[in-house]
Parts: sequence; C-alpha cells; structure tokens
Amino acid sequence: MKSSAVALAASLVVAASPLLAAPTDNLQKLQNFKQTGAAPAEKIAQDGKHADALRENLKAIKLPQGFKIELYAVVPEARHMAIEPSTGVVFVGTRKNRVWQVTDRTKRRVADDVVQFASAISFKVPNGVCFSPDGILYVAEQNRVLAFPAAQFFGEGGPDVAAAVVVPQGKLIPTEFESFNHGARACRVGPDGKLYVALGQPWNVPPKDKLAALDKNGLAGIIRIGQDGKNREVYAHGVRNSVGLDFNPADKTLWFTDNQVDGMGDDQPPGELNRATKAGQNFGFPWYGGGKVRTVEYKDQQPPKDVVFPVVEYAPHAADLGMSFYTGKMFPAKYQGGVFAAEHGSWNRTKPIGARIMYTAVKPDGSAGETEVFAEGWLTPNGEYMGRPVDVQQLQDGSLLVSDDYAGAIYRISYSGAK
Repeated sequence: MKSSAVALAASLVVAASPLLAAPTDNLQKLQNFKQTGAAPAEKIAQDGKHADALRENLKAIKLPQGFKIELYAVVPEARHMAIEPSTGVVFVGTRKNRVWQVTDRTKRRVADDVVQFASAISFKVPNGVCFSPDGILYVAEQNRVLAFPAAQFFGEGGPDVAAAVVVPQGKLIPTEFESFNHGARACRVGPDGKLYVALGQPWNVPPKDKLAALDKNGLAGIIRIGQDGKNREVYAHGVRNSVGLDFNPADKTLWFTDNQVDGMGDDQPPGELNRATKAGQNFGFPWYGGGKVRTVEYKDQQPPKDVVFPVVEYAPHAADLGMSFYTGKMFPAKYQGGVFAAEHGSWNRTKPIGARIMYTAVKPDGSAGETEVFAEGWLTPNGEYMGRPVDVQQLQDGSLLVSDDYAGAIYRISYSGAK
C-alpha cells in the first residue's frame, strides 16, 4: 500500500529511533522536525567563466541529426540524478559529501538555482538518489540509506529538512567491507514499491574466502528492501559493481549496467548491460570477468548453474554507469522505449575509450536490440577528457539530462526535428 510522504516519515522516525545516528549528525533533530542551527547551504553560481567554458566545450559533442546539447546547470562533482515527479526539481548525488538541489523555476529548461541539499546532515558518498512515485527522495550512501519526504519543498528553506533513516549507518553493508573502491551506490524504487540498491564489492576480484560473506550480505549484487527498511533480500547475485539500474516500464524487468574486471588487457572483458527477469538470478561474477570471459582467479572453479549473461556487451573498460529507459515523446520513435546509458570512460586502458552516451533499442518482446553511440566528443582525439558522463535521466518534457562529475555539470539534450 502506498503511504503518503508525511506518514512514511513519521513511521520511519518510530522504526529507526533505537538506531539513530549520533546527535552531532543532526539526524535526531531532523527526525523530530527540530531546527539544527546549521550554517546556510552552499549555493553555486550559474554564470561566469566556468559556465562559458562548459558551453564552449559542448560545441565538440556529436549527436544524431536534429538533436542539440546545452548546459543545464553547473553542479560540482555531479553524479547520479533523481527528478522529482511533480515539479521537475533535480537532486544530484556525489561521491563526496554533498547532495545538490537543482531548480528550474521558470521552465526555460535551464537551472535558476543550484543549492546544497540537507546541509545539516553529514553525508558520506551520497551517490545514489532516487524517487518513489509519491515523491519521497531516497539517498543511498556508502553505508546508509536516508529518506526525505517533500524534499523539493523542505530543501527550499535552508539546511533543515524532514529526514528519516531507512537503513542506519553501518547496516547497509558490514563495515569490514567499506572501501573507497566501489563504494558508490545506485538505487531505484521498483514497480513492486520496493527499494532496490546496487552494492559493489571492494576488490577487483574478491578472495575466495570472502565470497560467501559478500553474497550473504548482497555485495557483488543488488538488494531490495521495503521503503521502511524491512524485509531485506538479495535480488541479484554475481554483479561486480553496478552503478546504474532501471526498470523497463513495459514488462517490469530490472536492467542494470555492470563494470567489469580490470587487468585483463585493453580488449577484454566487455562491459555489461544486464536484464533480470526474476529474483535470485546469478550474473556470473567472479567466475566471469565480463561477458563469457573467465577470470584468472576463478578459472578452475565451477560457476553457478544457469548464469545469466549480459544482453549487451559494451566496449571493454568504458566504465558503463547510469542508465534509464526512455519513456518520453520528444525524441523520434526510434528511441522510445529504449535504454540510454552513460560511459564514464576508461581509467587504465592504453588507449582511452568511452566518455559518451550509448543507446540500446528494446524489442517488443523485451529483449535488447541494436546498440549504438548516441552522443560523443567528451574524449578528445588526443586522448584527453573534457568531460566524463555519469548518469542519464529524463525531464518531464522528454529531454534528456546528462551528468558529468569531471566537468562539474549537467547537460540537456533535446530534439527539434531533422534539418
């Protein structure tokens, strides 16, 4: 049953009260709707030389005919995005300690304000942001999940917001598995009303003696929990480090990207786009390093039965991150119902690759069709990055937002027809 935002906040206050964060984190006060006295939120200027340079760089981006890309907002370290269903306010996670609130007040499709959200709270790697259909913002940190009802309204008032604990600090993963490596989470609220969180594991390939503990806790996998934090289960196993997931609205299946094993050469293994059709499936890691390429560490080990291989093999080491199904009507029919995915770009490939947006068609039967490059040019011909796309999300008008943590920006891609 779908509860109202305020009702959920109240219920979470009660449910989480024995496990509240320390008062120094201000969560106890916020959960009881008390002021914290925190300093005013940081604001980001949207004009000046930096914004002008970003606009100039966008002239190098190549798109299909009829499309254009523009600067939507200057947002430092912009990672995953969540768009509030009724107002279009964009919330942006980072791998640092901030969440940003991006507001287009006049619907000119460019940000008027970029303000630090919930600055009274000490976040740690608040990369994953996602909304429930009834407007509750979830923030999945490295080792905690928080909920913010009516975030777009409370966030306007300064550092204090209505907040609730879904998964307390230190309870999303065992603290022994906390790491700066693969600690950025991604989340979605599924059609079943449950919260799905992708949990990367901290190694390139995990030691054999750690595998059982990882699997038990949902690391190297995707978990799902009730929006109240209860009834946790591991939904998908054998996932090395997914940082992008979405549900196909046509058949309700979960699709997700997965970053694959390093150190196996420039040209293997491939990156992955996967499709989960039911709970409990295993997607092959660490027995497979990507696609059907076996890892050296587990080459003599028997893989699980019925491993599900990716529906799309992306270029090796392109670092496939955020993805979303396109449900809008602005873009031509070719793109409607398909998947847009961001490639962050390689970090240790001899010849860099990626830093682009990929598009995969989805067939009527729910299977993947052809995959092609949709937007590119952030990687210059001489191998320098001038931007690194992280996530792709759709505005209400059907245009597409692209976040870039390297340039510190969000771009908007729109379609006005072939010329």
